[in-house]
Amino acid sequence: MRAPILALKDVRLADGPLMLFDGVDLALDARVRACLVGRNGAGKSTLLRILAGQIDPDGGERNLTTGTRIAFVPQEPEIIGATLLDYATSGGAQDYQAEARLTDFGLDPAKGTQGLSGGEIRRAALARAFAEDAEVILLDEPTNHLDILAIETLEEELAASKAAALIVSHDRAFLERVTKRCFWLEYRLVKRLDTGFAGFEEWAEKITAQEAEEARRLDRFIQREAHWMARGVTARRARNEGRKRRLESLRQDKSDRLKDTRKELNMGLASSGVSGKRVVEAKGVSKAFGDRVLLKTFSTRILRGDRVAVVGPNGAGKTTLVKLLLGEIPADTGEVKLGTNLEISYIDQARATLAPEMKLRDVLLPKGGDQIMVRGEPRHIVSYAKDFLFTEAQLRQPVRSLSGGERNRLLLAKALANPANVLVLDEPTNDLDMDTLDLLEDLLADYEGTLILVSHDRDFIDRLATSTIGLDGKGHAIETPGGWQDFIAQNPGFFARLPVAAYTAPKASALPPPKSEPPRAAKLSYKDQRRSEELDRLIAGAPAKISSLESGLADPGLYGRDPAAFQRLTHDLETVRTQLSAAEEEWLLIEERREALATGH
Repeated sequence: MRAPILALKDVRLADGPLMLFDGVDLALDARVRACLVGRNGAGKSTLLRILAGQIDPDGGERNLTTGTRIAFVPQEPEIIGATLLDYATSGGAQDYQAEARLTDFGLDPAKGTQGLSGGEIRRAALARAFAEDAEVILLDEPTNHLDILAIETLEEELAASKAAALIVSHDRAFLERVTKRCFWLEYRLVKRLDTGFAGFEEWAEKITAQEAEEARRLDRFIQREAHWMARGVTARRARNEGRKRRLESLRQDKSDRLKDTRKELNMGLASSGVSGKRVVEAKGVSKAFGDRVLLKTFSTRILRGDRVAVVGPNGAGKTTLVKLLLGEIPADTGEVKLGTNLEISYIDQARATLAPEMKLRDVLLPKGGDQIMVRGEPRHIVSYAKDFLFTEAQLRQPVRSLSGGERNRLLLAKALANPANVLVLDEPTNDLDMDTLDLLEDLLADYEGTLILVSHDRDFIDRLATSTIGLDGKGHAIETPGGWQDFIAQNPGFFARLPVAAYTAPKASALPPPKSEPPRAAKLSYKDQRRSEELDRLIAGAPAKISSLESGLADPGLYGRDPAAFQRLTHDLETVRTQLSAAEEEWLLIEERREALATGH
């Protein structure tokens, strides 16, 4: 059995009076992609920094195979250098490798590093990590600020990489696709599961049940020991001091466990008065900013109780579309009608309502006082803050002192205090741990109002959305029933790869020497190969669907008996034919790329 490429043994670390790790063992084997799972505040990011060699533990060992290189992408990367290419090569990557990876992630290598969006910063940091061709890649929340297409590019890069990877992420769909092993950081220790994330939740539930039973047995044992000591220790003091010390040790262990027990969020959500049946109706709306067309023409109708997801590449206009539908900005053409009795609550992805110097208390109580109205009932601010895991001391701290997850929880606390019959969530999953996401999903599933959701989290969308609006970044918009998977199945080829701005070709000196490993492009990418297989299946199945629909329409009496059924069959037939045509065109493009790669042209 080969030794792990990177390992921790009996690692301990305290953060002031708080013990983060107390005997952590973790071994990362060569070429294995694993995830590190744990609640917010458990120390996942700190553990990654120990593995990366950025901080030293208080005790224990860190072992790294000689010559092993580590690439680390933190939660908040700092992009420095004149251009993205300068940044991507600053860790030792060759120019041609850095350029190829930047291009893979849809970035212009010649672009300056100032004024980058959150998504561009994340993609640049990921491109640099893969360009360095390290043996170990450590990724801390790598999908934050990425759109779905960029996440799929990241999945491809991980699939093609020969490096071992350890990933901290809240994105279930992403982890299920890329991981083969799970590490669970819980109660200051790490447990290991030798399967991918798809099996994690069932495994974790079994362990939690076992530990709960062990805790009950420990409680009963402590009670028996305490009863025995109360009766017997006086008469047999000298002989039983050891047993007394053991009882005190057991009590201390229980106290430590209670301190480590995760605090539970107590979020609530209530709809205000019932809105009109029609919430939003948009007819032929369009929007452009100068020469840039975000929306050519689009119509939709959102009814009370609908859960509408908006998806697409970063910069495609998702937030702009939401603001159009809510009447916050005017459309260039077309008409938007809002329903009656609408009470809207909005959580924006930029967290613009959180000024860095504001105190948490002022965010929740902008007019001062000690009472906050929570869904129509008064609550003391300290009590309500505890529902969202904020202490009384934190209420006096500025927003800038909060982590990303804490800022998101603060926005949720502010938004959920007010009853609303229309809830707008713009990228609500960034920085939230899985327990918080589970609770948020449960709340939204029971919510009686209307939900408009902008998100890159495919699992979150699939669990909640009744319809999905897709924007392709070129002005086109399509709405289909269901979540992300339904949208992709019904609209093959709608999303193109990330656009890459034109840039100057590299100088000859930047190209690899003749004997160096050439840039990866000898075969179809993983995504193209997978897409080709999907298109094969779609093309093969379409004729049968068309034949069935044509048979239904061939009934001469159908229109007279059921005009609605006739219209539905006609629409479905047109849709399948359009999908088949688009699939055939996309399949031909992929085959042309395959042939060009094979021939070197």
